[in-house]
Amino acid sequence: MKLHSVILGEGRPMLILHGFLGMSDNWKTLGKQFADEGFEVHLIDQRNHGKSPHSDEFSYELMAEDIKEYCQEHELDNIILMGHSMGGKTAMLVAATYENLVERLIVVDIAPKYYAPHHKQILKGLTALDDARLSSRRDAEDLLEEYIDETGVRLFLLKNLYRKEKDLLSLKMNLPVLKDKIENIGRALPQHSEYKGPVLFIKGDNSNYIKDEDHEEIRAHFPKVEFVSIKNAGHWVHAESPQEFFEAIIRFV
Repeated sequence: MKLHSVILGEGRPMLILHGFLGMSDNWKTLGKQFADEGFEVHLIDQRNHGKSPHSDEFSYELMAEDIKEYCQEHELDNIILMGHSMGGKTAMLVAATYENLVERLIVVDIAPKYYAPHHKQILKGLTALDDARLSSRRDAEDLLEEYIDETGVRLFLLKNLYRKEKDLLSLKMNLPVLKDKIENIGRALPQHSEYKGPVLFIKGDNSNYIKDEDHEEIRAHFPKVEFVSIKNAGHWVHAESPQEFFEAIIRFV
């Protein structure tokens, strides 16, 4: 599958993978900062997200293969691979499956363990939005407010809106398939997967996605792991504390 990406800067290749219901655009500001530090930054839309192709098939194995094919197409090797949440799970599997491709791995606020589906209310809101066939962004925001309290989450989701026709807003992501395959998002990294290169796990201090008791399992998959916890940040750690996040990455790479 030919993935859509935005490429910034020149230098060592750094690939960034967004989380569930996100897109490459979420990382544009940080991407420019990394590019200024001498990296060729690839902000990638994973399948069924952003401007990348839609497919009825959706799994971490396929998304990992998509990244391998993307690297072949762009003649990339020794990559720095970073992923947030769902993108972090994809990045873990890429590193474990195609170890020689990845020079360093950065995983943002997700562990290799199983997570039960927990996006029910968000998907309900997006379905209502899709069904309403709205023409105004303001109306879309008002409708989403009925389902989602947090302003930051609503604004994050509303980035998916685009004008499909003159009087019709639509969503970029492949919502029917993402709803149908929601169980796949929480799947654990396969039991014997291992990556022996340098790894950084970053968590938000206020997030419960990575717990202290997960460290042992993380080390079993990634023996050369470092952990960083960023204060005053939740799951969207890169958006909530961008400067501290940026500094932690630069120190690691």
